[in-house]
Amino acid sequence: MPTKEEWKKQLVDNAEQQILNLTDSDKFKNYLNTVAKFHRYSARNIDLIYSQNPEATQIAGFKQWKNDFNRSVNKGEKGIRIAAPMIKKLTPEDQKRLDTTKEKAIVGYRYIPVFDISQTSGEPVLSAKDFVKENLADHKNVTNLYNELKNYLNNNTDIKVSEKRLSELGGAKGYFQPSTNEIVIGSDEPDNALKLETLYHEYAHSQLHGLTSEFKDRPRAYQETQAEAVAYVAMQNIGVDTSNYSLGYVATWAKDKAVIHSALSEIQQVSNKVIELSDGLTKQLGLQEDPKEPEHDLKKLSAHDLNKSYQGLQQKAQLKNQLNDVHQEISDRTQKQLKAFAEENPEIKQPDPEYDQSLKR
Repeated sequence: MPTKEEWKKQLVDNAEQQILNLTDSDKFKNYLNTVAKFHRYSARNIDLIYSQNPEATQIAGFKQWKNDFNRSVNKGEKGIRIAAPMIKKLTPEDQKRLDTTKEKAIVGYRYIPVFDISQTSGEPVLSAKDFVKENLADHKNVTNLYNELKNYLNNNTDIKVSEKRLSELGGAKGYFQPSTNEIVIGSDEPDNALKLETLYHEYAHSQLHGLTSEFKDRPRAYQETQAEAVAYVAMQNIGVDTSNYSLGYVATWAKDKAVIHSALSEIQQVSNKVIELSDGLTKQLGLQEDPKEPEHDLKKLSAHDLNKSYQGLQQKAQLKNQLNDVHQEISDRTQKQLKAFAEENPEIKQPDPEYDQSLKR
């Protein structure tokens, strides 16, 4: 019988091994499916969920299923263990030692059991994705979401999105030009879902590999895998078919523990940002339930609440400045997280003399 510490180590080691096994496209897709479904969770908990139940879609604790969703965990089900922070109220001595004025701080983590919806029985549970997936079966709605995302980037960011005929793109569906911070998409691509996926892909390049990005020096194959992974997660989030995605480059960097963890962390950070924007736009287009009135104290909002704030502000033209603040707050948070990760892992940066060339796909 393993001790508590041995059990914790085994749990983390198993998750680590599953991540290091992501050496082919199908396994990588399965991992990204977990990222799409649990994008608000930490990277550590995504790894833990994936390693224990890669098919999980919605998780909650025993009491939460009962109290919030009127569902019961089936008899004999084994929980999925995730890390939950242990928060301690700080004494004046603690505050002085930690050089902080905060009243509480995380002092450690414990591994608590949660259960996937497939392990429960009771009333049906619908999520925003259910509404979006059904609505995006309509070709017109996919076109509207593509146009809304393109307009949002043009009007609220320093990225410029334009279109050219496919014959002018040299066989590519689109590209990102770091030197001008411009995304170009094939205007006459007949499949609007592919146009949307291409826009997600190139937007990921702009966030991860632009001239001011912390990760602009990644090798080309690495960059393409990351951008396609973000696009895959974004399309999975809105329920659009992703069976034709190619993620074969993952094998080139999955052999190195530090490299794969950095790559997955970067993918997760930008995927979170893309999902937040997409969720706001789908609600604005009426593809989800009506949003509630948002809060406006941006610094106090969670990523989820920032997204809700964006949804409400979109409906009020006179609050455009606050809408820009929401986008800037999301962008600043993402870049700050990416920068911190780069500083912690300087050894994985590899110069690429071709980074200033347009990133085509």
